[in-house]
Amino acid sequence: MSDIGHGLWGMSGWSGSQDEESLQALRRSRDEGVTFYDTAWAYGDGHSDELLGTLRHEPGGEKLIAASKVPPKNRKWPATAEYKLSDVFPREHVMEHADKILHALRADSIDVLQYHVWDDSWAHEAEFRETVKELKQSGKVKAFGLSLNRWEPENGIQAIGTGLVDAVQVIYNIFDQAPEDKLFPLCRERGVGVIARVPLDEGSLGGKMTRETKFPENDWRAGYFNPQNLAETMDRVDALKVLLPPGMTLPEMAFRFILSNEDVATTIPGMRKPEHVMANVSYSDKGPLPADLLQKLKAHRWDRKPTSWSA
Repeated sequence: MSDIGHGLWGMSGWSGSQDEESLQALRRSRDEGVTFYDTAWAYGDGHSDELLGTLRHEPGGEKLIAASKVPPKNRKWPATAEYKLSDVFPREHVMEHADKILHALRADSIDVLQYHVWDDSWAHEAEFRETVKELKQSGKVKAFGLSLNRWEPENGIQAIGTGLVDAVQVIYNIFDQAPEDKLFPLCRERGVGVIARVPLDEGSLGGKMTRETKFPENDWRAGYFNPQNLAETMDRVDALKVLLPPGMTLPEMAFRFILSNEDVATTIPGMRKPEHVMANVSYSDKGPLPADLLQKLKAHRWDRKPTSWSA
């Protein structure tokens, strides 16, 4: 598995995405050695899965690892303990979407199928255990995973304890370091793979955003980077820039921070353009950050709680 993966959300959920450019980016990452691709049915009602299916049926596609996600039946992000498992991931809904994803990928089996949201209050319900076992025993799924809610990395620990979870996808970056506390040690102990998402904090660690940045209304980031969050985020980004060694960019520091952690199997930046691919995959060869810089970055941890705009 490549330590830099390819996330497909931006190809179907953000403004400005175009299929031909998206396929060019996917092909470029394949040619540059990326082997892990993460999509979800919710990304354009299967459209991103279809794009990945196209890539996997081209020369070289047989070596690629495809991860996708079943959307919550109630279409609510994130999950909370107020929702019943039967309202979010009933067996019939999960099986239906597994079949849809298989069809879109044009595959016989899904390498990694994840629940797109999760709440640990469901961990010991019989329907959860039986559905996951059926997914694997049927051959539709090789590995099962959970995509953990934003800023709730410990809301998956009970599920890992069941022994049914092979991988977890969690937000982990310079700002969001909380997975290091309890989640990563447990994953290490149980042999659970870690997929680090949002390596650039939805773009703020990419180095191009300013306090005047505005996104189109139909772009998810327009709500995430609301005036309050944008202002505080940029203050923290400015503080990080002071630490940049000569010749190092902010995104390089952000990626190498993640790659310095051996608990992380792969990280999945969204890469809609070929030039994004070339920049991001280059960080894989640069190695971990110096120990003294990593220590300084620990002070930039930003613990946050989920809000109405952070889903």
